[in-house]
Amino acid sequence: MSITSVQHLIAMIVYMAAVVVIGVYFSKRANKNAEAYFLGGRSLGPWVAAFSAEASDMSGWLLMGLPGLAYWTGLADAGWTAIGLFIGTYFNWLIVSKRLHSYSVKVDAITIPGFFSKRFREKHNIILIIASLFIVIFFTVYAGQCLAACGKLFVNLFGLDYHLMMLVAAVFVLLYTFLGGFLAESASDFMQAIVMVTALVLILGLSIFNAGGIGAVIENAKSYDGFLSLFSMASPSEEVANTFGAGRKMSFLSICSALAWGLGYFGMPQVLLRFMGIRDGKELKRSRRVACIWLFIAMGAAVFIGIVGRSVDGISYLSNSEAENIFIDTATTFLPPILAGLCCAGILAASISSSDSYLLISTSALAENIYHGIFNKKASDKNVMLVSRIAMAAITIIAMIIAWDSNSTIFGITSFAWAGFGATFGPLMLFSLFWKRTTFAGAVAGMVSGGVMVFFWKLVLSKLGGIFAIYELLPAFIISSVVILVVSLLTKAPSEEIVADFDEATKKS
Repeated sequence: MSITSVQHLIAMIVYMAAVVVIGVYFSKRANKNAEAYFLGGRSLGPWVAAFSAEASDMSGWLLMGLPGLAYWTGLADAGWTAIGLFIGTYFNWLIVSKRLHSYSVKVDAITIPGFFSKRFREKHNIILIIASLFIVIFFTVYAGQCLAACGKLFVNLFGLDYHLMMLVAAVFVLLYTFLGGFLAESASDFMQAIVMVTALVLILGLSIFNAGGIGAVIENAKSYDGFLSLFSMASPSEEVANTFGAGRKMSFLSICSALAWGLGYFGMPQVLLRFMGIRDGKELKRSRRVACIWLFIAMGAAVFIGIVGRSVDGISYLSNSEAENIFIDTATTFLPPILAGLCCAGILAASISSSDSYLLISTSALAENIYHGIFNKKASDKNVMLVSRIAMAAITIIAMIIAWDSNSTIFGITSFAWAGFGATFGPLMLFSLFWKRTTFAGAVAGMVSGGVMVFFWKLVLSKLGGIFAIYELLPAFIISSVVILVVSLLTKAPSEEIVADFDEATKKS
């Protein structure tokens, strides 16, 4: 290993040591009981809630997937996706956060499946089981994306084996999440959100400088047909670097597909849990502002790192998968080794901040909702946490299997899991919070139809092309919403107790 690589490694080790210290610090409080472990005792401050929500949500996709997409096809696809995500973030914090916080306190829920179950006062835990299983399925896919990002990082920096490095990352994340639970996760996410946005802005600035300035970047980008347009996509060659064919028009359906990413936020458990875990609902307004500013800066920098990358000498790729290394390559090219190592630690930051969230939420669904809520209602907190850790190990192994193919794109893995959560939980969350006439049957039917349609559209209908090539989140979200509405109107109205819960929980929000 070269001296430069050793310096990269030292910087990353120092960073990871800081993450472990946070876990150790919070471990005593986290292991106090199940609520402390899974929701931090509802003690998050506004800044921690905002930063941890965005860091856990963005993952390695922000530092690798989004810049890679922008580098490969230009501004349009990445740009509309970023716009959709920003709009979704703003409205999720604006209309969902306060109401979900007050409602979850009212029904005493500490998980998303638990909230839905208690919202409808179900007796046979059907919603609890279905929601928990969907969480495990889609978060396992999500965790695989994070492990893939870690594997690609170490392959690029040190030339190490992808699969070995993915295993090392999985073990680290597993041990860390065992240790500190929700509080440690949220506190480290706060730090990692700062690292991520700082690294993105720094790398963007250095890339522009080394490309000869904004003017040179724009002139070069204009030479690639469709590269700088929001309504056309570039067609790069996979044989000759920086060679393009004629641009492809971005259709209205393609724009809708990209904007539809914003719908995913309404069903994203790692974000919704921050709404539930904040210490005071009145602080959510501040959190919204902080989150939106952070996201605007971070996504803007990520997209333009990819755009500027086409103008930087020595940076060239022949596939979208390769292009996802652009953040790493620009960091190691333009920065002193120690600083480059810290910036690349931003990828670890993003991946770890997300994967620990995904593992924690998945295992809370199995341990708290299914094991404790159904099979062993008298289980002690110690037993619940033991089961959660066993489940966590099993989910991590499956996530590794999903990410085993080193040629798969981080963006592609993320998009499927994002659609799954958005369509399964997004419509139900909105109807549960804003329409008291929503019934138990409508909730079950909507959740199942949304989740199943994501699979069916992606694996079957999308192969037909044309209108069916649209991002599966949009049709699945619409279908789930229609099913909830129709089934609720066709079934018996909710009981007086459920309506009373709704009125009390929502009167102040």
